[in-house]
Amino acid sequence: MAHRHDTFVKAQEKPPKFMPHFARLLRLRSPRFILVATLSVVLCAAVSFTGGRAQDHEQERETSRLLAILFDSGRLVVGMNQELINDVSKGDKGFTPDVFEKQVRAVFEQRTGINLSDSNGKIPAIARPLLDRLVDDSKRTIAGYQTPINIPGIRYKGLIPATFGTETATRFSTWSGIYLRQIAPERFLRNKKNQPDKYEADVLKALAEQVSTSGESRPNWGVTDGGKTLRLVLPLYYSKACLDCHGEPKGERDISGYPREGGKEGELGGAISVKLPIK
Repeated sequence: MAHRHDTFVKAQEKPPKFMPHFARLLRLRSPRFILVATLSVVLCAAVSFTGGRAQDHEQERETSRLLAILFDSGRLVVGMNQELINDVSKGDKGFTPDVFEKQVRAVFEQRTGINLSDSNGKIPAIARPLLDRLVDDSKRTIAGYQTPINIPGIRYKGLIPATFGTETATRFSTWSGIYLRQIAPERFLRNKKNQPDKYEADVLKALAEQVSTSGESRPNWGVTDGGKTLRLVLPLYYSKACLDCHGEPKGERDISGYPREGGKEGELGGAISVKLPIK
């Protein structure tokens, strides 16, 4: 599907080589930045899944956490608007990229206590351009669906949290070189692009026995590749809304045509995975 609605970004923008810039930012370890990142980490509950010393990399930890939450906030907003998106009686739904952005910023602030427009030093320097770009790439995804969204008489428009996540992550990773994915355990895997690697599968397996009745997602960090890579897995637990597609009756087709898996509220349904280089 063509994406022709990027009016909110510069028309001549080219995907930059971001990783060298990211590496330079990692070296900006001023006392102020370290203090801010440390306080942010203390305020968020976290579990280090593997060996290594993930707790030694405050800026990278907080950057990975904020990226994962912002990415998932976009998925949540699409889910919150699913009934509107699928409404066959309406033409113009009013679910524009700008409306989407406003809602994403509100959800992100509710989950983190951080206003993306005025972080007051709460956002690490290395995270700022990444978060801004992720917002833009998320809006690009919504822009690309404006035509099908606003066609009356058709219920399934192709835009659901999963498709939003796949397309947005691809855009963002292509631009930044940062690994950002949504993944799912084998039982709920529909798209092979969301197949977890061994590290992710091991984390999901360890989390699978945990049930979250509150829907709270606690980040899990680890250091791999001989201390060169910080990894985050943010678990996602099924809410009642998720069960419209992933619940009962098991085997019955959902709106997208996939058979329901018989998932239960509070069951681990997937995760957001992020990898950042450690410098």
